[in-house]
Amino acid sequence: MDFRAALIEETKAFADLYRDADPATPIPTCPGWTLQQLFKHVGRGNRWCAQIIGERRTEPLDPREVRDGKPPEDLDDAIAWFNSGAQLVVDAVDHVGAEARVWTFNGGKPAGWWIRRRVHEQVVHRADAVLALGGDLTLPAELAADGVSEWIDLAVQARRPDPPLARGFTLHLHASDDGLGPTGEWTITHDEDGLNWSHDHVKGEAAVKGTATNLLLAITRRASSADAALEVFGDAAVWDGWLSRTPF
Repeated sequence: MDFRAALIEETKAFADLYRDADPATPIPTCPGWTLQQLFKHVGRGNRWCAQIIGERRTEPLDPREVRDGKPPEDLDDAIAWFNSGAQLVVDAVDHVGAEARVWTFNGGKPAGWWIRRRVHEQVVHRADAVLALGGDLTLPAELAADGVSEWIDLAVQARRPDPPLARGFTLHLHASDDGLGPTGEWTITHDEDGLNWSHDHVKGEAAVKGTATNLLLAITRRASSADAALEVFGDAAVWDGWLSRTPF
């Protein structure tokens, strides 16, 4: 997948949505926020990330120290500010090299890691906006499936004292879209080695099936399992526990 192109495209899709919407629209999936605040958060987030990469930081950057971190008042200028932020991330990675080690909230990682992370940050927050405006999120199945993979990976790496899956249990997710192959299946296990996941097809205590987009919406808690038209098989409490105890 071309994550660079996806980042630019997802950013533009959010900006196009914002241009024609009421900026005061409440965002139910981000309680207390309006669409304008969400727009600023995403736009500044790209600049925050680009600055971390460009400066090869090994420590986090205070969001208040992000250069040009506020959108202009004029709508056209604000849209240009928003779209250019995504390009700044790509340019920063090109400048330092994709393998250069930089700070991330999951420890030092190659700078290129941030491009994929920002893609899925854009996707989920565009979902926030689309849902708030009464629309339906449309994503390529491959992109949505990778979003599920990335989200599971982040949850597994978090290593919380109260893990989202009890020891000895297995949770299986299955995307119903055609053509995804193994990348449309996820098996999460908790064994003596801790939490792990793979694209293997393994029967577990619970299984969840739906389109990749709807699985992404549900696993990021942007839609309930019912609203996302997911089928839950086996012990639904295993799936509910995962949702209630994942850290993001």
